[in-house]
Amino acid sequence: MVNISELSDCLQNTLIFRGLSPTQLANFAAIAQLQSYNKGEIIFKQGSEATGFFVIKNGRIKLFKVSPNGKEQILRIFEEGENFAEVAALDGKPFPASAATLEAAELIFFPRMAFLDLLHRYPDLTINILISLSQHLRHLAAVIEDLSFKDVPQRLAAYLLNLSDARATEIAEPGVNVNVVTLDLTKSQLAATLGTISATLSRAFYRLSSEGLISVNGSQIELLDRDRLQDLSPSATPEDT
Repeated sequence: MVNISELSDCLQNTLIFRGLSPTQLANFAAIAQLQSYNKGEIIFKQGSEATGFFVIKNGRIKLFKVSPNGKEQILRIFEEGENFAEVAALDGKPFPASAATLEAAELIFFPRMAFLDLLHRYPDLTINILISLSQHLRHLAAVIEDLSFKDVPQRLAAYLLNLSDARATEIAEPGVNVNVVTLDLTKSQLAATLGTISATLSRAFYRLSSEGLISVNGSQIELLDRDRLQDLSPSATPEDT
């Protein structure tokens, strides 16, 4: 049985529901369904009917597309507190991509028609939806730019810098070396995120390491020269894709 109070607490920290009153949150929580998934489980497939959208209670989700020859491109990874698939839920068209779990996850599912009914009652929520959709669009624009104008070492450099920046934001303790990051994806998942294959990704790691920009110790990567990594990541001369 869904715990309305617990779900309301989760929703208030989600962008799309931010700023709603306790009564409004409870009304949205009342139509929600809590769903549990195992690691690696498909949530929905590209082209399937969009019956609603999701908020992540815990776990991580990958949104991805697969080419006719089987190559996977991860479009985005969503984490706890983030919402996804609201575009298809709003326009009623099939899901434009597939989604699967990277680890065991609990999702809060909102059925499309019940959500739209409440949206008519609380039109102020549309501002949050527009902000959320804008963030998704900006992310996809960045993905397209990276795939179009950067080679794999450049994409890898940018990814490692972003990991380091995120670590610096999360950890405010003095003395912690934020230039040492732990990869949060498997090699194949990271390759799919960067739009390449595992062999090419390995060559990119070797290039950055041999040039003294990073040091690799299993899944731990130390950024040895941030300035050179930053100089490398913005340039647009694709060659090793």
